[in-house]
Amino acid sequence: MFKRILVANRGEIALRVMRTCREMGIDTACVFSEADRGSDYLKLASRAVCIGPGPAGESYLKGDRIIAAAEMVGADAIHPGYGFLAENAQFADMCRDSNMEFIGPSSESIRLLGDKAAARKLAKKAKVPTVPGSDGVVEDDAEALKVASKIGYPVMVKALAGGGGRGLRIVRTADDLKHALATSRQEALKAFSNAGVYIEKFIENPRHVEVQLLADQKGQCVHVFERDCTVQRRYQKLIEESPSPGIPDRTREEMCKAAVRLAKAASYYNAATVEFVVDQKGHPYFIEVNTRIQVEHPVTEMITGLDLIRCQVEIAAGQPLRFAQKEIKRSGHAIECRINAEDPAHNFRPSPGKIEHMTVPGGWGVRFDSHAHAGYTISPRYDSMIGKLIVHRPTRDEAIAAMRRCLDELSVDPIKTTIPLFQRIMRDDTFASGKFDTGYVERLKLDEASA
Repeated sequence: MFKRILVANRGEIALRVMRTCREMGIDTACVFSEADRGSDYLKLASRAVCIGPGPAGESYLKGDRIIAAAEMVGADAIHPGYGFLAENAQFADMCRDSNMEFIGPSSESIRLLGDKAAARKLAKKAKVPTVPGSDGVVEDDAEALKVASKIGYPVMVKALAGGGGRGLRIVRTADDLKHALATSRQEALKAFSNAGVYIEKFIENPRHVEVQLLADQKGQCVHVFERDCTVQRRYQKLIEESPSPGIPDRTREEMCKAAVRLAKAASYYNAATVEFVVDQKGHPYFIEVNTRIQVEHPVTEMITGLDLIRCQVEIAAGQPLRFAQKEIKRSGHAIECRINAEDPAHNFRPSPGKIEHMTVPGGWGVRFDSHAHAGYTISPRYDSMIGKLIVHRPTRDEAIAAMRRCLDELSVDPIKTTIPLFQRIMRDDTFASGKFDTGYVERLKLDEASA
């Protein structure tokens, strides 16, 4: 087992990783930027190393500086968390070339599954249901028009190296396709330094459901059930829960088995999430793989009792999974709300600033993953997430009731947050019914505006 792990991230996920490492008896070090200097979460590390100025491009995205920091503190492994360099194959190679283990998959798997066209091709080979679309990058407008005509409108233009909705355009007519291709390529080039785009059929009013996987280096792969991420805004997840409401059990089983097949086809190891959209008839379609731990991983931990970070570390150290598929049991229902420093009443406008007062809910089955506290300043330089509020109860109705109570207790003053939006959702009949799709939040806000 590792003696010291360097956490190559910040905030909530850095704290989350360090806590598990301490329970495992593993010493931790952490990097930080000038913008994060003095943050309380850094006190949990035995060493904290400054790697540059506030902008992520000059600190958290500088692989060479992170490697130098790891060598300085004598780390034998690096945990990238999520975001930043977590899915960067070159960084994974840099770690291993420096005789430090990258706590994640092989660089080959990152490259294969990070290339959406290659991942889609592999999914088809593994008999994983995929959305109809182009076989790879569309090289010119004429090819794109031909593909769109064949699969039928509406279609989506998607960035090959994309994520988070960047480089993505929904197109409903042939007349709009050329402009969408140009803007998508331009946005993709700016965001990912890769202008490649491809075409997929747009599934109207879908659910967004993902499957959590764990795979060791011995070839064993298991699914840890699914999470529903349907409540989102502009492809950014807001609420996650498990089990997924409103989908047939056959769909749930089909997705989980398909995700395992895909991971085995990619010779994958460590944690991964395979994402699907589910149409109104309950048919799932593969969309992408995230080759890292997810923001919403606590939902799975609450319903299974598994520490997914611990599993990641053990797998990276070459240990086999401690459980077989039949031994993984799910209990109850868990819901997570992402508490962001954003103002939902003003189009989710960022609301950075100093937290003067903060009250955190508690009680049985309640978890609040956060590095924030009274006196902490939410920086405009990074992601706006303050923390994640998670509840676990025997049933979904009880989980919703518990989340309502916790949201009423939670306060982060004076900055604006997503708490009021979640308070409304937890009291909304449509959410309670479980019969909603990815357009739910936009419709909810339209209803609010017309009320």
